[in-house]
Amino acid sequence: MRFFLEFSYLGTAYHGWQRQPNALTVQEVLEGKMATLLGVDTLDLVAAGRTDAGVHARQMFAHFDWDADLPEDFVFRINAFLPEDIAVRNVHRVSEEAHARFDATGRTYEYLLTQEKDPFRRDFACRVQAPLDFDLMNQAAEALIGFGDFKCFSRSNSDVKTFNCDVRHAHWEEREGVWVFTITADRFLRNMVRAVVGTLLEVGRGRLGVADVKTIIKSRDRSEAGVSVPAKGLYLTGITYPNTLFIHGQGNR
Repeated sequence: MRFFLEFSYLGTAYHGWQRQPNALTVQEVLEGKMATLLGVDTLDLVAAGRTDAGVHARQMFAHFDWDADLPEDFVFRINAFLPEDIAVRNVHRVSEEAHARFDATGRTYEYLLTQEKDPFRRDFACRVQAPLDFDLMNQAAEALIGFGDFKCFSRSNSDVKTFNCDVRHAHWEEREGVWVFTITADRFLRNMVRAVVGTLLEVGRGRLGVADVKTIIKSRDRSEAGVSVPAKGLYLTGITYPNTLFIHGQGNR
């Protein structure tokens, strides 16, 4: 049987999601704790994507196969095993062909930015003291919407077959004194959101114009875009799937 695990984590202590030989990752910890709970030597999780070091996830999914019914109190028990910075929210029974990565139809990230000193957000948002024109930044963000080649925002030497992404939403808004950039697309390239935010900040500072963002996208040159902003302000906030994948819906277990 195949299951989707729905979980969240603070990425501060981890070198991203994907297991690595010489660094602590979320995948390593979660797979290890689940294997211990279920009484097996190893258990493989296939996630909807991979987050970089220091990036957080409010909602992440990963699929795994298990040949028996899970304990009724599985979510409670696995959370007792996990450290405080990783939390399982739900486990969903899905069709045998369901794939956490390839069946995702949309992904949403948020980037948090503060302009005043706030000790409570020091480790969870990026602080920019310079005045920013968010109206211009939103005008520039509109250039991202639609299907396009976003190689200019991708990490150099990325091993991908295509740099095309369908960006469906990109917008800045203020929420209780914090500026939040929300971006939704079918897929994202490595480092893409942080590079996009860094480029939009250059617009907000007056160093780039709205038309320059379109020129940068057409250039396909990473060196033309802005620097990547710190990972601590980036959150994966949502992943969408067709409802037909879920055998019993997406209720709590």
